[in-house]
Amino acid sequence: MILRRIGIGVAIGLVALVGLWIAALRFLPDAARVFTSAPSQPTARAASENGLLAVPVAGVARAAIRASWGDPRDNGLRAHHGTDVIAPANTPVLAAAPGRIEKLWTSVAGGTTLYVRSPERNWTYYYAHLAGYAPGLHEGQVVRAGDVLGFVGDSGNAGAGNYHLHFGLIRTTPAQHWYEGEDVDPYPYLAGKPLPR
Repeated sequence: MILRRIGIGVAIGLVALVGLWIAALRFLPDAARVFTSAPSQPTARAASENGLLAVPVAGVARAAIRASWGDPRDNGLRAHHGTDVIAPANTPVLAAAPGRIEKLWTSVAGGTTLYVRSPERNWTYYYAHLAGYAPGLHEGQVVRAGDVLGFVGDSGNAGAGNYHLHFGLIRTTPAQHWYEGEDVDPYPYLAGKPLPR
């Protein structure tokens, strides 16, 4: 009986130790990149090479994304200009396409946000309501499709506990700034339609 209790105690201790080790990985600077970005990068890069946007949230399938463009917001005072990708808090947010980080920004509406500009400077990809940025992320940084940019959150006007990524797509000209351009419904391109050049 005593040996059985010791065996159960050891098993519980091992389970707790493994759980602590996994939890500790979240706080290592490159843990998100090593454990979530690497397996999805070949798929994201392959999509990018074919002119497709990669799904910008780790572990979310294209088929799980729903159109939300034009949905009423603020009691019908404005229309939604983006696609919301629902995911648990702190799920890695991935670059949907290659580009350069044009701006890291905090706003009342978007909360913690970032803007990535395509290499040709004709598209801006907008990521909002983040819980935070990936370690070391900075303006001017070149990113590839599938790179970890940040983590899903509920910052800005998302609403407490309403964890999702607001993904926006903006058509620009090379001379325009990060905050200029024409909003375009990103849903068809997240669903698999090739992005126009």
